[in-house]
Amino acid sequence: MTGHDAAALWAPARLDRPVPPQAVPQAHPSVRLVTGFAGFGAGSVNLAIASSFFAAGSGEPERVIAGAVAGLWGAALLAGAVVFLARDRPAGGRRVRYALAAAAVAHLAAIAFPTPATSGLNLTHLSALLLTLMIIASLAWLGRASGEKRAMRPGRLLLAAFAGAVLVAGITTPGLAASTAGQYAVPHGGHGNLAPGGHHQH
Repeated sequence: MTGHDAAALWAPARLDRPVPPQAVPQAHPSVRLVTGFAGFGAGSVNLAIASSFFAAGSGEPERVIAGAVAGLWGAALLAGAVVFLARDRPAGGRRVRYALAAAAVAHLAAIAFPTPATSGLNLTHLSALLLTLMIIASLAWLGRASGEKRAMRPGRLLLAAFAGAVLVAGITTPGLAASTAGQYAVPHGGHGNLAPGGHHQH
């Protein structure tokens, strides 16, 4: 048997092997963590937007619908962040970027063209917009760097994860505080009945 015949025998075997799905490489774990943190933050802020719509519009169908959409999107972001961190790739593939872009446009429109339903949520929408843009930028960066191979020391990874968590928290916290849920939250150091006439009031 010649070398050409041996190569012909091996060719079908190579072609029949399944091609593994492409995933975000482990070489960039810090960006992956920041993307996941941003997903958790954006999901939480959108749930806060939903609670604000529900609290303000119990008898108005448009606010109930807007609250339902924001709540479903927030839950999808939380679930998507879990899937992304577990599988190293965004759930839904490239289509998720179109959904994120649409959400960014919706938040921007709510800020630029406020209505009675959204006028009190400008800071909350701004937080959601910044977190959504952070997710989009991180996914785009990971897509361009998918062929690179870099190692990262544990110390640098821990520092990058901490910095990413602080950045996301710094954007998420004001947005949550400006929502209805944040306005009814118990103040730092407060406890018990804080309503007017409560026995803790002096």
